[in-house]
Amino acid sequence: MEGMTHPKPTADRAYAHVRERLLDGRYAGGELLSERGVATELGLSSTPVREAFLRLQAEGFLRLYPKRGALVVPVTPGEAHSVLQARLLMELFALDSLAARGPEAMRETAGTLPRTDGEGDADPGKALDIARDFHTQLMRAGGNPTLTAIHERLWDQQIRVAAASTTGPGHAADDIGEHAAITEAIRRGEGARARELLTRHISAVLHRTGLGGEPTLPPPAA
Repeated sequence: MEGMTHPKPTADRAYAHVRERLLDGRYAGGELLSERGVATELGLSSTPVREAFLRLQAEGFLRLYPKRGALVVPVTPGEAHSVLQARLLMELFALDSLAARGPEAMRETAGTLPRTDGEGDADPGKALDIARDFHTQLMRAGGNPTLTAIHERLWDQQIRVAAASTTGPGHAADDIGEHAAITEAIRRGEGARARELLTRHISAVLHRTGLGGEPTLPPPAA
């Protein structure tokens, strides 16, 4: 009937529940999850949880061991590096595309980028939302909706990397200051400077996770 809402299938509910906790770190790397335990949390039978576990294993989040449970696959330095490297490549492409449209387009874009004034300092989740808004808006300014959609999906992995950080929260002020510097370079129409600052920023984000390494940097724009 029109206007009726339909309950989410139980396997989808189980999948969403477990995936959210994998991404935000409530299910930590190396933890062994049991079908029965998760089913009890949700008030479900084990069957939809088993289906959810299989989907999450296919996505690389879990490793299943029959009759024992599902191991939460830890975030590795290699995963953190690849996520940040992919972000850097896409965001530099967006910056280069924006710069190619000229100083006026850059000034207009600078006016749309989020300004935060210390918001999120005490709330790591809020700080990550602020960062997501900034970098998503930068990607949109590049004018490639396909890359923007890929970048947005990549943020699920960014959340997982942040949750696995060995250095803990408390870097919101660093992020905000770096975002402000990038915005100012864009406002001034300084494409090469904005590119340099963005590269430094994403390298610093990786360093602040404590997971090691720096993204392999692409060559400067011609």
